Amino acid sequence: MPASTATAPHPHPLAAAARLVMLALIAILTLFATRDVTQLWWIALLAVAGLPSLLAPQHRLIAPLSRVAEVLVLGLAASQVAAVASIGTVDGLGASAVLPYLAVPVTVTALRRRFREGAALLAVTAATLLVSGALTTVGGKLQLGQPGYLAVCAQWLILAALGLYAAGTLHRVMVVRGEGKPQPYAEATRLLTQLRTVARQLPGATLDPGGISEHLLEELRTVAQTDRGAVLSASGGGRLVVLAQSGVDRVDWETTLDADSAIADAWASQQATTAARSQSRSHRGPDVSALIVPLVAGVRTVGLVVLEADAAHAYPPPVVSRVTALTRPAALRLEAALLFDEVRSLATNEERQRLAREIHDGVAQELVMVGYGIDNAMATVFDDADETAEALRTLRGEVTRVITELRLSLFELRSEVDRQGGLAAAIAEYARTVGASGGLRVHLSLDESTARLPAATEAELLRIAQEAVTNARKHAGASNLWVTCEVDPPYAQIEVSDDGQGMADQRPDGRYGLAIMAERAERIRGRLEIRPRQPSGTTVAVVVGTSSRRDNVRDSAAPEGE
Repeated sequence: MPASTATAPHPHPLAAAARLVMLALIAILTLFATRDVTQLWWIALLAVAGLPSLLAPQHRLIAPLSRVAEVLVLGLAASQVAAVASIGTVDGLGASAVLPYLAVPVTVTALRRRFREGAALLAVTAATLLVSGALTTVGGKLQLGQPGYLAVCAQWLILAALGLYAAGTLHRVMVVRGEGKPQPYAEATRLLTQLRTVARQLPGATLDPGGISEHLLEELRTVAQTDRGAVLSASGGGRLVVLAQSGVDRVDWETTLDADSAIADAWASQQATTAARSQSRSHRGPDVSALIVPLVAGVRTVGLVVLEADAAHAYPPPVVSRVTALTRPAALRLEAALLFDEVRSLATNEERQRLAREIHDGVAQELVMVGYGIDNAMATVFDDADETAEALRTLRGEVTRVITELRLSLFELRSEVDRQGGLAAAIAEYARTVGASGGLRVHLSLDESTARLPAATEAELLRIAQEAVTNARKHAGASNLWVTCEVDPPYAQIEVSDDGQGMADQRPDGRYGLAIMAERAERIRGRLEIRPRQPSGTTVAVVVGTSSRRDNVRDSAAPEGE
């Protein structure tokens, strides 16, 4: 048998049972029609002809030849049984005792989607029935001239053809439906490929929601007077987050969707809305015009564009039309960016969980076993081997330290910003845990508003804070750690200071972490600053956006309250 041919080592139980049942049925019908036991040899011949197809159903040559042999034997058997049978007053009806077996080879070809082979088998059967009928005489007359013989043969051939056609039609329908609804992973691959193509065509070749929002605001400034502007997006919990803003000063936009504001009205109605007052919670200037345009993709609102001008009636209908003409295509771009950002976040979370599981189930378990082995070795030292015992105690301490490091790595990988707790709570929890393990006294200063930053921005700020705290614990040799977190969207500042040995004398291991922090800050359009702290230590600060209360990174002396 060719090596490339796939064969089944054993016949399928259902296929074998079906053939046995059909053979038994036509054997009983043949005995009933002919009253002649010798005619059962045709049944035995049919069983022999179909045996190769049953044993090797997927063989490219044996299986089709076996089915052809079956229909040839079937045609001859039908003609012979009809010749000796005596059923009623119409000659030739005895062929109906054998022809039901035609369903077996035809059904097999239909199940294996070999519809052309099934049609060929029907043609061979019809030809065999015609030839054998023309060569057989009954009572001095040709069997081919018997109405009963012709009717029975035509009946079973038509039934088999209809069954084969129905199977082919059903298969085509299933194929069409399968093409219309690809498998989930195939659909995901297709959509992600399209997103990659779109990302290369977007301004700046990016799928970053903040970058797309900034570009949109720049475009809108060319068609409408804008002293202040922002792009807002949903974050959950009935609030919006600021993706990007333009203007000289920081603006504390009204981001609550259940408030009595033009922003909430535009979000609910999906219609451009104008107002004669500012959408800021603190702006008190006179003669303010506001334009709020929802970014609608399909039937879903993905964001809002808010434009304000310090002049009355700054947004007449023609200006509104020009603005909406720019925001319509931007809504699709922003939706693609937000979806891509969500997919990327899910992939990142899954990767962190996978790494955490691998470390926990691999290296951590092995090191624990090493520790147990050292304990056993120390327990079995009966000789006066002080030096050996001391070495073992040192090794045991080193293993304990490595296990602690691994557990902290697991904690870092699994740490996330809870959408209920907020960024400050996540940073505080991490700082307390790491400080306790490293013998550091942690001083926290937390100031977080009820508004939220975009999820991607919060995640990056948390990772930057984690890296800064880890560097202080591992490389600085510090005794105190000051962590300051101020969040007032779209502004945020995270600052981590220690009283250790400073950057100049730190081990080079931490340099890689500093590069990662810089990349993360750049990704969220933030500013990272690393400077010495007086009288000793290092301060790492990251700032996103601008604050109405401070424009620069604060001095290194952070509040030292617990």
